[in-house]
This record gives sequence, structure tokens and C-alpha cells, in this order.
Amino acid sequence: MTLVQLRHFVVLADLGSFVQASAALFLTQPALTRSIQGLEVEMGGALFDRLGRRIALTPFGHEVLRRARHLVSDAEALRHAGKALHDGLIGKLRVGLSSAPGALFSMPLMLHMAEHHPKLQVHISRGNTGVLVHALREQRLDAAIVDIRDMRPSADLRVDLAFELGAGFLARRDHPLAQLGRRVRLDEVLAYPIASTPLSDEVARLLIARYGPQANPDDMVTLRCDETLSIVEVAQRSDAILLTVNAVAAGLIRLDMQPDLDATGRFGLVTSAQRQEAPALCILREQMPRWISGLGNMESVARDHIVVPPDHRDIERG
Repeated sequence: MTLVQLRHFVVLADLGSFVQASAALFLTQPALTRSIQGLEVEMGGALFDRLGRRIALTPFGHEVLRRARHLVSDAEALRHAGKALHDGLIGKLRVGLSSAPGALFSMPLMLHMAEHHPKLQVHISRGNTGVLVHALREQRLDAAIVDIRDMRPSADLRVDLAFELGAGFLARRDHPLAQLGRRVRLDEVLAYPIASTPLSDEVARLLIARYGPQANPDDMVTLRCDETLSIVEVAQRSDAILLTVNAVAAGLIRLDMQPDLDATGRFGLVTSAQRQEAPALCILREQMPRWISGLGNMESVARDHIVVPPDHRDIERG
């Protein structure tokens, strides 16, 4: 017994004619007859009474028809669901976002899904790069957008859609240091609270190389938080100075430091190279370039241009 045979049976029962059913199914009458006869043999009883050129369901046929309709209907629904799932219209998408990507992409991702894919379940997890990469390897995430400089190279992970964001010391437009009209020294910055997400060893070395031992983040950062938007709000509402990527800090400006920090954050979409991608991930791949291109305008608020130095260095640990 096959679903094809059951579908033939349902169509024949609905139309009551081999001629009409074979035309509807694009089959020859002999082919349809063989299909129904094979089904009757396998079912162990006649499904139709042949009354000359007319046919009528037997009592057994009525019982089989009721169940066959459910099977054919479920199979058709499954076929449509499979196509929708493959197209990313339904199902589930589990995305991990580290601190800066979380601040930049959480809202656009949810808004896009709510508007264009309301049946798709989207689960967003937040954490640092190490935690999210581990969850990806454990197959608890389908993808993660993280600081890719904070990852060890590995054959089991694939990184693409990489992008860089300028970073530095940020403050309110009316902050006292923003009103000096000259480049700012680190000792002047240290007179104020400094807020940051956890920083990598690489950026710690960069800070110390540029500004000396006093720039060690373990000592310099006084307000440390994994949630980027929280420390952004602190900087917006106080004299605290924020050390992070420019794009996350709408309303803040980048202080012109002496010497210049010349740092960037480098982020990317990380997926498993050893398993098939979730179908809905294609939606994220399509939208990310548009969201990334919009970050240039956000960074211009903090500075006239994005700084991408030849020797790229990261400023944030995701």
C-alpha cells in the first residue's frame, strides 16, 4: 500500500467514475484500475461495487475511505510543511549573539521575523563568544554572531559574513572631555568611571602598548557588564566613559585620544561545518548584509568616519 494508491482511491471515490478520476490524476484508465485492484488485494477486500459503468463504495470501502482521507490529507500537509520549512517560513531558528551583536541585531532580527515570518520560532541566546561557540558545537544553537578574533581556528566551524566596526572611548556630546577642543590623554579619561564589557587579552595588550600599564583593563575598567546596552545607558546618563565599538552607542561620540587607539571589533556569523544548516538560517544570511550596511550611519554619529587600521585589532570580547 502506498500513499499514491490511497490518493487514487480517494479521488476515485470523490468523482465516482474511472473516466473522470483518471483524467483528474493524469493516468490512463488501465493504470488507475491496476492501482485500485492492487490496493484491494493488499487491503483484503473490495472497495467498490462495479455496477455496469457506475461504481459505488462498499461498506468496507466507506471505512477505508475515512481513514485514507486522513492519511492523504496529513501527507499533503507534511509536503507543504516540508517546503515551508525548507524555505525558512516555519520551524525554529536558534541564534546566539555576543554582547555587541546582541545590542545591534536582536531588535532588527525579531522585528523582521515578526513582520515577515510570524510562524517561525526564533530563540535568541546571549553570552560571551566561548559560551556561544560551545553551545553551537553541542547543537543547542544553529548559528552565532560573535567576536571572531576571540575564537580559536577550528575545522568544525565555518565563519562568514565577517565585518569590522571601529571602536574606542565614547562619551556624551556634552561630556567635559568632549568640550576640550583638543586630543584627550588617558590620564584625563581615568579621572572618570570607565565602563566596558569583558575585554580579551589581545585588547588588554593593545591598551597597555598604547597608553602604558595604567591602561590595564583589570585596573582601568570600573564598570564591567556583559550587557552592552546597560553600560551604554550608563554613559548616556552620567560622566562615565564607555570603551566599546562605536555602532552600539547611539548618541555618544568617540573621544579623540592621544595617541589614537586605532582599534576595531571583528565579528562574523559562525555555523557548524559538520552538519546541515537550519533552513531558516537563509533568512538571517539574507538580512545581515543590509543590517551591517546600516551600521556605517550609526558609527558616523560617533565619528566622521569608521576607523579600519591596516593592523586590525579587536576591542571587544563578545
